[in-house]
Amino acid sequence: MGKIRTPYFRIVVTDSRKARNGLSIEEIGRYVPGQDPSIIEVNSERALYWLGVGAQPSEAVEALLKVTGDWQKHKGLPGTEGTLKVAAPKPAKSVAYEAAVKAAAAEPAEGATTLKKKAQEKLAAKSEPVAETVVEAVAEEPATVTEQIDEVASAPATSDESNSAATPGAEEAVVE
Repeated sequence: MGKIRTPYFRIVVTDSRKARNGLSIEEIGRYVPGQDPSIIEVNSERALYWLGVGAQPSEAVEALLKVTGDWQKHKGLPGTEGTLKVAAPKPAKSVAYEAAVKAAAAEPAEGATTLKKKAQEKLAAKSEPVAETVVEAVAEEPATVTEQIDEVASAPATSDESNSAATPGAEEAVVE
């Protein structure tokens, strides 16, 4: 059964006189080899019952019964626990969702997105206090603008402020 590149096998009890894919008496398990580890599910009670009443397993089913430990139980051999590997249980989707929400809440609010060009210019203008004083001065009287330009030009330059960038713009405002 299954589909292309995804096989799925049923473990069934059937009469040897019937067709191989014909009507089966009972389905006692399934085998899915496409995963790691492979899924092998066998109803042990029913498998032991049918082995006890004389059912003969095929080579493939006998190998699966040895992995689950049912063949050893039937024959009375050691190793009844089998060698079946069980996949680790997957965490619930709600746990993964909650972890993602916590991670998103811990991210910094600023710098998460890229600002548009005008928004970057506004942010840069706010971070430069010298430029603000010149812009505010332009809105005032022209006589006070020249006085403020002289104050800015005579003030000592600090590492945070760039007077060279503010001064040419301020002179242009006076000329206009």
